[in-house]
Amino acid sequence: MSNREISTHGCNTLPKLFLKMSAERGDRIAMREKDFGIWQSYSWNDYREHALAIANGLLSLGLQCGDVVSIQSEDCKEWLFADLGALLAGGVVNGVYPTYQARQVKHTLADSSCRFLFVEDEEQLDKFLEVENEVPGIARVFVFDWQGLREFAHKKVAPIEELYEAGRAYGKQHPERVKRIVADGRPDDLAVLIYTSGTTGMPKGAMISQRYIMFQMQLAPDSVRQSEDDELLTYLPLCHVAERIFSGWIPVANGATINFAEGPETVVQNLVEVSPTYMFAVPRVLEKFYSRVTTAMSEATWIGRQAFDAAMTIGMRRADALIAGEKPTIVTRILFQIADRVVFRNVKKLLGLNRVRSMMSGAAPISKSLLKWFLAIGILVDEGYGQTEAGIVAITRQGDFRLGTVGPAVAGVDIRISDEGEVLLRSPGNFSGYLNQPEKTAATLVDGWVHTGDVGSIDSEGNLSIIDRLKDIIITAGGKNITPSVFENELKFSPYISDAVVIGDKRKYLSCLVMIDQENVEHYAQTNAIPFTNYKSLCANEKIVALISAEIASVNKGFSSVESVKDFRLIDVLLTAEDEELTPTMKLKRSFVNEKYSSLIESMYRG
Repeated sequence: MSNREISTHGCNTLPKLFLKMSAERGDRIAMREKDFGIWQSYSWNDYREHALAIANGLLSLGLQCGDVVSIQSEDCKEWLFADLGALLAGGVVNGVYPTYQARQVKHTLADSSCRFLFVEDEEQLDKFLEVENEVPGIARVFVFDWQGLREFAHKKVAPIEELYEAGRAYGKQHPERVKRIVADGRPDDLAVLIYTSGTTGMPKGAMISQRYIMFQMQLAPDSVRQSEDDELLTYLPLCHVAERIFSGWIPVANGATINFAEGPETVVQNLVEVSPTYMFAVPRVLEKFYSRVTTAMSEATWIGRQAFDAAMTIGMRRADALIAGEKPTIVTRILFQIADRVVFRNVKKLLGLNRVRSMMSGAAPISKSLLKWFLAIGILVDEGYGQTEAGIVAITRQGDFRLGTVGPAVAGVDIRISDEGEVLLRSPGNFSGYLNQPEKTAATLVDGWVHTGDVGSIDSEGNLSIIDRLKDIIITAGGKNITPSVFENELKFSPYISDAVVIGDKRKYLSCLVMIDQENVEHYAQTNAIPFTNYKSLCANEKIVALISAEIASVNKGFSSVESVKDFRLIDVLLTAEDEELTPTMKLKRSFVNEKYSSLIESMYRG
C-alpha cells in the first residue's frame, strides 16, 4: 500500500504542485496579513516569487538536498514563504514552536542537524543566540522582522531581505536549477520534520514524506469540505500538523485564501474582521466561543436573556431531533428560522462565525455537550481524528449528527482495533519514522500499522470512537477502569473551567486538578463583588472554590459514584503556552502535572 501513487492535479510532490498551481492562479489572492492595522493582500504570484527567491537564496549559500531548514516564528506570510522556498530547493522543513524555551530550541535544532534557521524577530533570535555554541552546524540565520536589530551585527545573522536579494540574483544566473530539483523530487523524499509535543522527555521528530503530504491533500473537498471559495483564519501554530494541513498544504491544492491572525491574543478580533467561511479549531477555542456567549448573556438585558433562552430551547429541540436521526417538525423548523434571524445570527456575528459554512474540531477530544450547543445555534462542527504519525484519518460524515464518533476512515485509510483496544492505522500517508530513534519507530510503526496509543472502538457502520489515551486509563484501587477524558471534557464545557486533569490511578476514589478560565471567573468575581488582587488570590477565594465545586457536582450527576470526582484543587498559577505544563495547543500535560503538583494531589488523599 505504501507504494501507491498519490497525485493531485497530476503532481506527486508539493513543490511540483505549488509551481503548477501558483502559475495558474497568478494574481488571485493567496493570503492576507495585517500591516499597521490594515489587511494587505498577497497574490499567488507574490507567494511564488518570494518562495523562489528564498529557494535560490538558500541554494546560493550551499543548501544541499536533504539539508534541514528550521522556521521559528508565529504564523505569518514569511513562514509559508520560507516553508515552500526550502522545499523548492530540496530542503527538509522543521517548524520550531515559538513558545519553546532556549533549551527546547537547542534540542530540535541539534537533533535535526539544522543548517539554516529562520526566526521571526529579536525575541526568537535571542533563543538561538543563547544556545549558538551548542548548535555549530547552523550556517546562517535569517530574521523576518529586523525591527530593534538595526545596530546588531553577527556574521551568521541577517534580515530576510538580504536572502531575497541574493536569491533573485542567483535565480537570474541559474534560471533552471530550482525547476530541475523540483522535477527530480520523488514521493518518498523526506519533506518535513514535525516534533511531537510529547508529555514526557524531549519531543520526537516525526519524519513526513512528500507522499504523506499529497495524501492529505486528497481530503479536500470530499472529506475536508474546503474549496477555492473559502476564507480561512490561520491562528494555530503552523508547526502543528493539523494547522499545516489545513492552512499550509490543502490551500495549495484548492486555492482557499489564508488570513493570518495578528497573534494569539487577537484571534477573537480577527475572527470578527475576517468572518471565515471555513474554520479548523481545537476544542479549547470552541470552549472559548461558548464562554464568550455565556459572559455576554450574563451582561445582557432581561429581554435579551429571555430571547436567548427561548431561542436555545428551540435550537436544542431541533438538535435533539437531528441527533436522533429524525427530521425536525415543520413547526420546529419555522421557529428555528425565526430564532436564527432574531438571535443566533447576532450570536454568530459576535463570534465572527456568521459566514462559516464548515467547521472542524480536532487535535483533542471534545465534549458532546459543546457539540450539541453549536448544533443548537445552527453550526454543525465536524470532528476529525488523526495524529502527527498518520495525518488526518477519520472525519464525520456530512449530515450525520451522531455526536461522540469521529466518523469513518477517509478513503485510502485502514483502521482496526487491536486485542488491547488500541487504534491501529495504515495508509499511504503514514509517517516514515522518528528521526534518530529507531527503537521508538519500531514500537510505533509495526508491519505497516501505526500504533496510536489511543483506545477506541468501531461501530457497525464503521464510525470510529476514541475513548482515551491507553496510558491515561485509570485503574482505581477497587479495580475499576476509568476513562478520565470523558469527565474532563464535560467539565471543560463549564464557562468557568479552562482545563482539568482527573487523578485516581491505584487510588480509592477520583480527584481532580482544575485550571479556571481567568476571564470568566474574574468577570464572575467582579459581578458578585468578590474581592481579589491577583490570579492566585482569585483561586484561593472560598466563593470561587465553591463556584468550581458546584460545577463539578453538576457534572458528577451524569456519572456513576465510582466515576465521579470526590475532591479537587485549583492550579493557582496562570499558565501560558510557554509553561511546560501545557502543550503548544494549550492542553494540560497529564504526566507533567501529576509530577509537578504531586503534593497538591496528595493533599486530596490524606486520611
